[in-house]
Order: sequence, then C-alpha cells, then structure tokens
Amino acid sequence: MGKYELIQGDDGGASDHGKDLYVLEEGYASKDPRSSGGCAAPDTQKTIRDGGFSPADAARPPRLASLDVFRGITVALMILVDDAGGFCSAINHSPWNGITVADFVMPFFLFIVGVSLGLTYKRVPNRISATRKALLRALKLFITGLLLQGGYFHGIHNLTFGVDLLHIRLMGVLQRIGIAYLLTALCEIWNTSNVLVDSGYSLMKKYRMQLIIGSLLTATYMCLLYGLFVPDWDYQIPLQDGMSSFYSVKCGVRGDTSPACNAVGMIDRRILGIDHLYKRPVYGRTKQCSINYPYNGPLPSDAPSWCEAPFDPEGLLSTIMAIVTSLIGLQFGHVLLHFKHHRDRIFQWMIPTFWLLALAFSLDFCGMHMNKALYTVSYTCITAGVSGLLLAGIYLLVDVYGYRRPLCAMEWMGKNALVIYVVVACNIFPIFIQGFYWKKPNNNMLSLIGIKS
Repeated sequence: MGKYELIQGDDGGASDHGKDLYVLEEGYASKDPRSSGGCAAPDTQKTIRDGGFSPADAARPPRLASLDVFRGITVALMILVDDAGGFCSAINHSPWNGITVADFVMPFFLFIVGVSLGLTYKRVPNRISATRKALLRALKLFITGLLLQGGYFHGIHNLTFGVDLLHIRLMGVLQRIGIAYLLTALCEIWNTSNVLVDSGYSLMKKYRMQLIIGSLLTATYMCLLYGLFVPDWDYQIPLQDGMSSFYSVKCGVRGDTSPACNAVGMIDRRILGIDHLYKRPVYGRTKQCSINYPYNGPLPSDAPSWCEAPFDPEGLLSTIMAIVTSLIGLQFGHVLLHFKHHRDRIFQWMIPTFWLLALAFSLDFCGMHMNKALYTVSYTCITAGVSGLLLAGIYLLVDVYGYRRPLCAMEWMGKNALVIYVVVACNIFPIFIQGFYWKKPNNNMLSLIGIKS
C-alpha cells in the first residue's frame, strides 16, 4: 500500500479472511444486474478457473464501491473549482467567513481518509510494523506535496522550475492530508479496546479513547484560537526593482478571528516563518482588499495594510481540526466494520450526521462562524456532517441498490484520485506538454489549443 492508496483508499486491503465482516450479500459487490459493466466486480470463480488469480486473492473482499465513487466525486469537484472558480464566486472558496461548494473539497478528502483507515486497520497483528508503515506513507505524501506545492514548479506559463529554500512553502494540501493520515492511523493502531460492539453505545465505548483524543484536539484548538494574544506584526513584499515595501499591521488583541489578527496566522508566522507561507491569501478577494469583490482585483485606495500579507490556508493550528475531520471519518468507517446490515449502517451514520449539522448551525448562529481558512469548529462540523450525509446517500445508491454503471466514471476517478490530482490539479500535464515547442517557447502545444504562455 503506497502513497497512491492514501487518497485512493485502503478499504479492501488488510482483512482477516477467516472472520471478515465484508460479506458479499451485504452489498460490497452488488449482485444487481444494473451493476454489471465496466465498473462491476469480476466473476471470481470464473477467473480462478481460468488461472487469473489464486484462491487467496479470491478470498479478498471486494472494494467498497461507494467510497470510490465519493472520492471520485470529490476529485471532479476539485477540478471544477480549480478551472471555473475564478469565473463563478459560488464555486470558489469563500473570501473569509461563510462557506461555498469549493470549501467542502479538502474536508471530503480528509473524511474519506478516515473511513479508509477504519477499514485498513481492522486487524493489526504487529503495531510497531503498522506504525512504521503509516509513518512512511505519511512522509511520502508530505514530500510529494512539498514538491508540488512548495514552489518548485512555476506554473503553466513558465518553463522554468526550482525554488529558493528560504521561500519554499512548507504546508499544503497533501502535507495536511499526510499529517491527518498519520495521526488518525496512530489513533487506530494504538487506541482500541476489546469491547464487543452490538449497538451505537458499545461502538462509542470501544473507541472512546479516539473520541477523547478528538475532543482534546478540539479543546486545544479553541483555547489557542481564542486565548492567544496576537501582537502587532510587520511584513515586506519584494518589488521588481529589487527594493521592498514594508507594511505594519496593528493588532494587540486576543480571540480575534479577522484576517489580520487571528492566532492561526500568528502561529504560522512564528513557527514556519512568513516567507514559507502561501503568497496569495484568500482574503485578497474580500471587500477591503479587492475592488472586484468577490473576485481578485486591484487594491482599493483605502485597503488595509494586511491585504497582501502571506497566509497559509493549510497552516499548523488549522490542521488540528483537519485531524479531527479524519477522526470523525474513522468512526464512520468503524460502522462499516461492526454493523452488517445496510439499515443498521445508515442508521448509525445518520445519528452523528444530524448532530454535527445541528451543532454547526448553532455555533455559527452564536458567532463562531464557518471559516475554511481558520478551519473553525463550526466549519469542521458542517463539512463532516455533509460528508456523512453524502457517504450514506452514495452507499445507498451504489452498494445497496447497485447503480454503479451511471457512476462508473466517478468510481474510476476515485480509484486513481492521487494520480489525477498530481497530473491535472497540480498542472503537471500542462507543464509537461508545454515543454515541447517550435523554435520559441511561446510556440508550444498549449498555444495551439488556445492557452497562451
């Protein structure tokens, strides 16, 4: 299981074939004729007769198709946001408070990682070995993210590459997923008990340490976000003539969640360094910072000093709540392990789903607004609740009723999610084909299809 399976999922991998809870008749490989076609599971008995794979492979449980479809839908949504978000504010990230369709992409991935880990580590014969492997997978993902999002590649309009280590971006999407993966995997490997699960209460009792860890992480995040004092701070922006513009931001507050004076940004500036943060902050599209609000645009004449300050949406403090999202997904994965019947699984999913949604709207109403950049508790709850709702709906549609053929493309994308992310979302493919040109770099294949270099 390599790094490709981190987003792709390990849901069919590490099973105990003698006592597997993934029984065929419970929907993991639908027998409905509507599921036949390109996405359907192969005829195992026929393949064995033909010499295709061994009996050990035949005993391996089929993949959970609904999880692949969910992952594929998330990948498709990510591509839509990247390509069309700049033209439609409804599918672009929220400039600050509030939530849009684009703001669900990252939590969906994190939630799916949690569900997948719940299936992967259902049997852990050697905890030390499992820990070592989880650490290696997370490290591979972190390094991949550092290469793709650290500034090494200069975009589709620039054939140069390379990054100054003094200005490399340290955090990013894959780095955050890698950290969440590692911490969630460790919780699953080391924090379980032998409680027999026959109800929702016994499920909570069995994994109570994971719930306690999630609660402690949430409490730690809230204490730091609302308790840390944020002093005044300065930053500078290099100019083309080699000079720099210096800006001073006045804060001197505690518990502020505005773009300028929040504890999330302060921790990143102190620990990571301001030169290692994302240079195009999302709050650059707010009314204070753009005359084309909610799109990017020139600064207004009275723009505040913080409008061009670096800010990382995948920073350190906000990653704490990203880990909580994966831990929530992990509990949804446990439901698949311990409840055999479709009705029981959906019922056990719906209870926390509606509680999360109710808590999200209550917190937002009380002033703890949904905010992706800060990854607030209300944002965590709304995205985890919607994730649970989607998982239940897709599971019902795909694994219960067997409608796999209409979603075949999504299932394929879900099985190849990381490859698609690297090649498409990170522009590796456009950068590659742009490297072939005629006489001048501007005369490349991208220019032939209307994308100017």
